[in-house]
Amino acid sequence: MVWTPAQTGAFLDLAETRNDRYYELYHLIAHRGLRRGEACGVHWTDLDLDEGSLTVRWQITQHGGETVMGAPKSDAGDRQISLDADTVTVLRHRRSRQNAHRLSHGRHWTDNGLVFTEPNGAPLIPDDVTSHFKELVTAAGLPPIRLHDLRHGAATLALAAGADIKTVQELLGHASIAITADTYAHILPELAREVAENVARLIPRQKNARPIKA
Repeated sequence: MVWTPAQTGAFLDLAETRNDRYYELYHLIAHRGLRRGEACGVHWTDLDLDEGSLTVRWQITQHGGETVMGAPKSDAGDRQISLDADTVTVLRHRRSRQNAHRLSHGRHWTDNGLVFTEPNGAPLIPDDVTSHFKELVTAAGLPPIRLHDLRHGAATLALAAGADIKTVQELLGHASIAITADTYAHILPELAREVAENVARLIPRQKNARPIKA
């Protein structure tokens, strides 16, 4: 299940209004389709906010109570993702907020280069990010979805915006285009019809043209 664009917007509005500690991370997943671990593992050196790009190089995975920093899933790492202007603004705000946390914690700040951290600079625990997401969804009164479904929603929105399946494959970091096509097969026919209608609207016709006789 994925949310409608309006529902996704309502969720992000609530998180932003509350100045939620994970707002910027949820925004990034909802817009650019990162996996949970990939979002938790983003470093500032992976970002070029002037050019509007993010290179996915790391992920934080959780094994019971332990977390591990490593490379993303096979064939999914070191992919470059373009960032929209709104997401760049959100990430710049994240940097300002983190700088404020760094100053307030002084010598107790954990400096690891991560974009998304606890207020003391410690890496995020992925399961905590998921648990908090569920709480926010309930508070927003929205249909319950998984955090991973924000990633699916980003892919669906990209397709609806006109991205081809290859572009979405590269966005998500799927090992093959077949995985992407199989995952989103249920919406591709509807999008294909929409494309066909859009193409038809581009062809000018005379309103009073005579019908073709059989």
